[in-house]
Amino acid sequence: MDDTLTQSEREALKAVYRLTRDGSEAHTGALADVLGLSAGTVTTTVKRLADRGFVDHRPYQGVTFTPLGQQTAVSAIRRHRIVERFLADMLGYAWNEADKLAVGFEHQLPDAVLERLYVALHRPVTCPHGFPIPTSLDSELPATATLYALEPGQVAEVALSGSTDPDLVAFLGTLGLVPGVEVVVVERHPFDGPLVITVNGQDRTLGEKVARQIYVNRRAEPNGERGPNQRKTE
Repeated sequence: MDDTLTQSEREALKAVYRLTRDGSEAHTGALADVLGLSAGTVTTTVKRLADRGFVDHRPYQGVTFTPLGQQTAVSAIRRHRIVERFLADMLGYAWNEADKLAVGFEHQLPDAVLERLYVALHRPVTCPHGFPIPTSLDSELPATATLYALEPGQVAEVALSGSTDPDLVAFLGTLGLVPGVEVVVVERHPFDGPLVITVNGQDRTLGEKVARQIYVNRRAEPNGERGPNQRKTE
């Protein structure tokens, strides 16, 4: 962790990463919306980050990362996801509570303490939302697709963003679609038609709009070789 960065600066870097993953630039208005801050406050933060070599900022065009900024942002996201895992696994918080709680103290943890937490948690692969935890050397997050992008026969584990509408989260819960659950795609109807999946041994049908709000980690190995939250070790 770069101890010279403030909490607001690290949160800004995390937001820039999420807004630029598709190759676009992050505009201060969009950053302000994500961070819940005024555009003026975000502009001041971005200027500080640019002066220190973390981002490139072109007025009226947007914000992009330098290599240093991208590495720092991924490290900050890794830190957040490990702390979320601690809150869920060791303190018993629900996956959709851990996100907000983690921000309160994740920035205060020394790197050595964070790594001990990671080991104590048995090197988890995902956060409680189901999204991958990068390694300490990664400069990019592992890719996640939407459920609707999968083809029939593909198997994956569900991930849900913390920004997912609470009513939708509740509805998905009635279908057994919670973070970490394994799903198999049975059929995708043409022309943006519904998706048929198997979850917990039952077939479920989801509309295209809902299926695009569910993220997944494609399974790379047969079920049962390792637990859903444990890294494979040599």
